Amino acid sequence: MSKGGSGESLKNIAHVVAVNMGYGHERPAHVLRRFAVGGKIIIANEYEGIPEHDKRLWDNGRKIYEKISRFKKVPILGRVVFSLMDELQKIPEFYPRRDLSSPSLQVRELYYLIRQKDHMRHLIEKLSKNPKPLVCTFMSPAFAAEEFGYPEEIFCLCTDADVNRAWAPLHPRKSRIRYFAPNGRVVERLQLYGVSPGNVELTGFPLPTENVGGLDAKVALVDLQRRICNLDPNGIFVAHTGQALTTYLGPQYCKNIKTKPSQAINLAFAIGGAGAQRENGIVIAKSLSRAIKQGKIILHLVAGTRPDVDEYFRKEIRNIGLGDALKKGGINILFEKDRAEYFENFTKLMRKIDILWTKPSELSFYTGLGIPVIMAPTVGSQEDYNHKWLEQVGGGIDQLDPRYANEWLFDWIESGALASKAWNGFIEAPTHGAYRIADVLMGRPNTIHELPLVV
Repeated sequence: MSKGGSGESLKNIAHVVAVNMGYGHERPAHVLRRFAVGGKIIIANEYEGIPEHDKRLWDNGRKIYEKISRFKKVPILGRVVFSLMDELQKIPEFYPRRDLSSPSLQVRELYYLIRQKDHMRHLIEKLSKNPKPLVCTFMSPAFAAEEFGYPEEIFCLCTDADVNRAWAPLHPRKSRIRYFAPNGRVVERLQLYGVSPGNVELTGFPLPTENVGGLDAKVALVDLQRRICNLDPNGIFVAHTGQALTTYLGPQYCKNIKTKPSQAINLAFAIGGAGAQRENGIVIAKSLSRAIKQGKIILHLVAGTRPDVDEYFRKEIRNIGLGDALKKGGINILFEKDRAEYFENFTKLMRKIDILWTKPSELSFYTGLGIPVIMAPTVGSQEDYNHKWLEQVGGGIDQLDPRYANEWLFDWIESGALASKAWNGFIEAPTHGAYRIADVLMGRPNTIHELPLVV
């Protein structure tokens, strides 16, 4: 992850702290583990020796969120309950620009727990025994570190394309917390919340370096070349964008695009950490059943670390008559009991796939690898803004009725529309976030250039 791409000089330079709340905060931390002390991520709500009162506070919050996320599908009542929770996380309209620095109820409650209940004091004191720069992928450990006098620099990585007031500290203008922003909107939003401009670094979201392949993005380019060939079988997109493609991918890429043997399209459907939208995966499998049996589509259902989702997928796949496809590789289910193994295998899967179908979570940023994203319905205010961002960079498109994916998905492939999304994502979304973050931690200028990050 260094300038030379080896990453050896970056070992043991920071403590990386995440939380187990879905995957959105732990996934980027897993990328940053390469320069974490001992190569390990510290999970603020699950680390060894966590006091019982701290664990209880974390567990209660996570259980409530996951239950409400799944409860949302219950007619009327589910939507009402979810909207009440979402109101606490709501991101205000950006325009007109105005002072939004007044702390929200959520911020005040968090600081009450930190100051009055010593929430996370044990964690911060433990880390202070071996002081290193602290990188948090969730805001509350960063707040606690500042309150309890952590002796080194404190960084907070924002994990969505826009953030609510909860991400800024109680008194942002006095705070020393520094932020890594995934895009230009988050830079501006933090400043509206009162964070000093000097405390915000525009880095981009940290994508797995295994999927990027160094500052020249050689791995991402190889994968993009294959992806565009698969997603533009008639050469329609290539005909419109030939010169730009040649500049990036070289003159020989996909030379015989119209005569090349047809290849199966690898499609991944990923659910979130709360397990919501699992039913959508089975609807997709049923719609694409003929294409799967014919070898035109390989469907990857991403169950993450949830055994209940893994079991559900396997049972329902057999119920719709696709048990043989599950045995023979036409359908694959990614499930791991261990979260680190899940993130590792998900990273490997991203090299195989041509299309990612998911709700617009932190996975929205994976369009920066040149992966087109089909967007499932959003869950929560922050995903509404991820949705907007994906549309702005041109890397994502809303799903149509999944019951008819066998029709519209192939229309999008035959027309080159998804190849266009893959290209737009690679060109317009940031790819080198992990490298920029490494530079900042090493005290080097943030000088890695791509096309504009501000959207």
